[in-house]
Amino acid sequence: MAMAALRREGRRFAPLISPRPITAFRSSPLAPTREAEGPIGVRYISTQVVRNRMKSVKNIQKITKAMKMVAASKLRAIQTKAENSRGLWQPFTALLGDTPSVDVKKNVIVTVSSDKGLCGGINSTSVKISKALHKLNSGPENETKYVILGEKAKAQLVRDSKKDIELIITELQKNPLSYTQVSVLADDILKNVEFDALRIVFNKFHSVVSFLPTVSTVLSPEIVEREAEAGGKLGDLDSYEIEGGETKGEILQNLTEFQFSCVMFNSVLENACSEQGARMSAMDSSSRNAGDMLDRLTLTYNRTRQASITTELIEIISGASALEG
Repeated sequence: MAMAALRREGRRFAPLISPRPITAFRSSPLAPTREAEGPIGVRYISTQVVRNRMKSVKNIQKITKAMKMVAASKLRAIQTKAENSRGLWQPFTALLGDTPSVDVKKNVIVTVSSDKGLCGGINSTSVKISKALHKLNSGPENETKYVILGEKAKAQLVRDSKKDIELIITELQKNPLSYTQVSVLADDILKNVEFDALRIVFNKFHSVVSFLPTVSTVLSPEIVEREAEAGGKLGDLDSYEIEGGETKGEILQNLTEFQFSCVMFNSVLENACSEQGARMSAMDSSSRNAGDMLDRLTLTYNRTRQASITTELIEIISGASALEG
């Protein structure tokens, strides 16, 4: 009776005891390994985490290197267009001038930015200059509005100056940039926005690691005629002889529209070059940082692995010494 009751109690408490049988310390070569027969130890988990982190850093480094190569190929294609477009607006600047200090009542700030990120601080720079121009030209009798080109400037200006935004244009670089495409956008801006002065804010491309924030000013025909009558830089317009049946006002209207489309075309190309150059620099820095992080993780992994092996050897030697003693 007592033995039967003991066997019943043993069966009750059997699940609470480790299900693995007790084996000898010296296991045979056919015995299951430590990782297969039991839960993974803390040291193994730490090395596994480091190994996973190393793998993710390697993948990120591959992506940043590929993005740098893509940006370099795009930069070569756009840079030629940008250099050729500089000859379009320079004659207009020589004829009509570029007078950023002219005092007008209706200012429109055209902020050119990119649709994608990972290109350094070119978009933040354009937005800061646009806000400074807005603050400088604002007043009780003056009106200043925004025209935004690009998602990144939109995301920053909508938070602070949503009521002052007149027009937003995005996905400008979805297709290869051409003068026809930009001239249609310039025509839409001229039709939908009333202005005395258009101030285009963009980043002028100098090199892969250098760009210059620039502001170009395009005046309305009325302001151009007013400044020409007042003399100064625009006073030489009266020295030109007008041929055909068009009046001076009509000619100034056509010149202003053509000047704005040419300046817009150049500014969009210059900003696209600056974007790709900044993205190349950013991706190069990211690749180098990923390499440095990978070196540190490799060192950490090797140290952790060596410490784990050393601990295992110490345990084996201690166990053997205990059995012999």
